[in-house]
Amino acid sequence: MQPFHIGFLLWDGLTQLDMTGPAQVLSRMPGAQLHYVWKTLDPVMSDCGLALLPTHTLESCPPLDMICVPGGAPVAPVMRDAAVLNWLRTRAPHARLITSVCTGSLILAAAGLLEGYRAGCYWASGHQLSLFGAEFVAERVVIDRDRITAGGVTSGIDFAFHVIEVLHGRDVAEAVQLALEYDPAPLAGGTPATARPEILAQVRAAMADRLAAREADIAAIAAGQAGLR
Repeated sequence: MQPFHIGFLLWDGLTQLDMTGPAQVLSRMPGAQLHYVWKTLDPVMSDCGLALLPTHTLESCPPLDMICVPGGAPVAPVMRDAAVLNWLRTRAPHARLITSVCTGSLILAAAGLLEGYRAGCYWASGHQLSLFGAEFVAERVVIDRDRITAGGVTSGIDFAFHVIEVLHGRDVAEAVQLALEYDPAPLAGGTPATARPEILAQVRAAMADRLAAREADIAAIAAGQAGLR
C-alpha cells in the first residue's frame, strides 16, 4: 500500500489532545505514516506539561499528503510566526488534505489557507475566522473540499474518523473505531447550545480575560495582514 504521510505541526503551548487524539486514531489508518514537525527537534511543551518530541524540522519534513495543525490557547504568536506561515503556504499546494483541530484553524487562516472556506474552530474563538475570509461553522467536523477542520479539543478524535472515512470508506473507519472502543457517553452540555445556562456563564466568566486578550491579538494580526494587501 502506498504510504500516506501525515504531518502534525507542533508548537509551544498547544493543547496536547488536539494533536494526540487524532494522531492515535490516524495511526491505525492503513498506510498512515505520522510525522511530528517543528523548527527544531527539541521537546515541545504542551499545555498540560506533557512534552512532545518532534520527528522532523520544518526543513527536513518529507512531502506530506495531509497537514494537520492543532490548536491551543496561546495561538496568536504562532499566527505571527513567518517561518510557520511560510511553511504552511509552501506545503499546502502539494498536500491532498489541509486540516486542523480547535484554534488550529486560526493558524491556517492566518496563512491564507481558509479564505473562502467553511471551517470549524473552538466555540469561543470561531467568530474570528471571518477576519481572514473564512466562514465559521459550529460543528464538530467541517468538510469543505480538501479542508477538514474540527471544533474544539475532543472534536479532533471525531475528525480523525471522518478523515479515514473520506480516504478509505465507512467500513474501515468503523473498524478502527471498534478497535479503539470509541463509544463516548459523556455528561450532557459539551457545547454552548447544550450546556446549562449557569454552567455556560461560569465557563465564559472564567475564560473572559484570556479570551479578550487573544481576541485583541488576533484582530491585530488580521488588521496587519489587511494592510499588506
